Amino acid sequence: MIVNDPHLNTARFDGPIADGSDLYLSAPTCQKGRKNQRGAITIMFALMATILIGFIGVAMSVSMIYNRKAELQTVADNAAVAAANQLVGTQAGVQAALAVAATQVGNATYQYHKLPVTWTDAAIKFSASATAGSWVDAGSAQASPSGLIFTRVDTSALDAEIGTVSTILLSVLPGAKATTVVNAVAVAGRASINITPLAICALSPTPANPRSNLTPPANVELEEYGFRRGVGYDLMKLNSNVTQPAENFVIDPIAPLGSISSSANIAAAVVGPFVCMGRMPRPRVIGATLPLSRPFPLSSLFNQLNSRFDQYVGGLCTPSQARPDANIKAYVFGTSTAWMKTPPAQSRQTAAPYSVSGTIASRTTTASSTDYGPLWAFAKAVPYSSYVAGTPEPTAGYTTFPTTNAAWATLYPPGPIPNSYPAPTPYSLSGGSTFQAPSAANGPGVRFRRVLNVPLLSCPVAGGSNVSGTVLAIGKFFMTVPATSTSIYAEFAGVVPEQSLGGPVELFL
Repeated sequence: MIVNDPHLNTARFDGPIADGSDLYLSAPTCQKGRKNQRGAITIMFALMATILIGFIGVAMSVSMIYNRKAELQTVADNAAVAAANQLVGTQAGVQAALAVAATQVGNATYQYHKLPVTWTDAAIKFSASATAGSWVDAGSAQASPSGLIFTRVDTSALDAEIGTVSTILLSVLPGAKATTVVNAVAVAGRASINITPLAICALSPTPANPRSNLTPPANVELEEYGFRRGVGYDLMKLNSNVTQPAENFVIDPIAPLGSISSSANIAAAVVGPFVCMGRMPRPRVIGATLPLSRPFPLSSLFNQLNSRFDQYVGGLCTPSQARPDANIKAYVFGTSTAWMKTPPAQSRQTAAPYSVSGTIASRTTTASSTDYGPLWAFAKAVPYSSYVAGTPEPTAGYTTFPTTNAAWATLYPPGPIPNSYPAPTPYSLSGGSTFQAPSAANGPGVRFRRVLNVPLLSCPVAGGSNVSGTVLAIGKFFMTVPATSTSIYAEFAGVVPEQSLGGPVELFL
């Protein structure tokens, strides 16, 4: 039994032991044990604190690296998207891309918004494909801008300082460095193009021909791929220098370029929404081999074309998906062409077909006024002298023929003669007899929705139902009236640069 002895400041073991003496326990011995425990705890705490600080250092360093990566990714994304929005196939477009990229990066900051970012053109490259290995630098892009629709921004080409992150706290770990270098890459471009999934044969393989009209000889007109600006055509009944009407095709919106169309892909339920929007999921088509099917199933798709006239039938188009045009006035021959000869002499909606080569519009001999439908509703005829080979049409358009009686009669001998041709073109007016707004429920309308951007094919195309064809150019065709189950009446308005038709810019990387 242990008994405390206050006189000796000890604890005595009250009981016999082997040699018959009493056993005393000293208090200082217990205190020494407690001191040893405190020392061990201190050592353990120091070790735990070191490990904890190490973990905190790792977490803070990783957080700084992650934040810097996010900052640089934002810089790259914004610059790539802004630059890609400027690419239109011209040197000026590349220069604009470089300028907006510099502006975007110049407004950026890093290291928690404390330091500015400095731009250099070496950080951006250009390509015709998002996956192409042939990215070219800014100088090469300006020298050869055609076809470049994608941008790639790499922050590693910027000042090295912006990618360097101090990670001193991380260096407590074996083998860790005091700094880490990070960078970001972004690729942006257009994955879609604003074309209608309708393809037609070009009336001529030649981009531009001088059309010699009757006297005066100075009135030499520009003819593009066999079409004349301001003249109406039935896109379902063209004649391409043969005795049979030229063919028309539906473009498979899903099958890869260069492949053969699949019947399942051209069903109305599949193609219809693309007809409504006038957009297809392809970045480029000129020079490409499109998967096609003949003929274009107009009887199943004409209602979708007519959404542009505020007509929504069949359920494949909705006003929120495909808005009507801002001007839905139908220019019907003999009734609403107030700027034409009074009373209107036309007995057709388009230029009359000609059994030998093309339409009557292709002839230079005398033609009756009844051989033409409404003219110049959207586009005017252009002198051949305005055209410059290898140069895209200016944004403001080519210089056109004046709307004088003499010029008109020369272009369309021996008439018709305009009665009171408005300025600008009838479609462009926002009031009067040539204007009609869409319904309030489906408006506001969108200008130029009635313009169909249609690929012009190199013909003839191989036989068979599901085929492929090569695109020469993209023609603009203005729908003068709603389509029917058999006809699309449209006025030719020129060839449009492909890169001006790109859909919204998207990030690919």
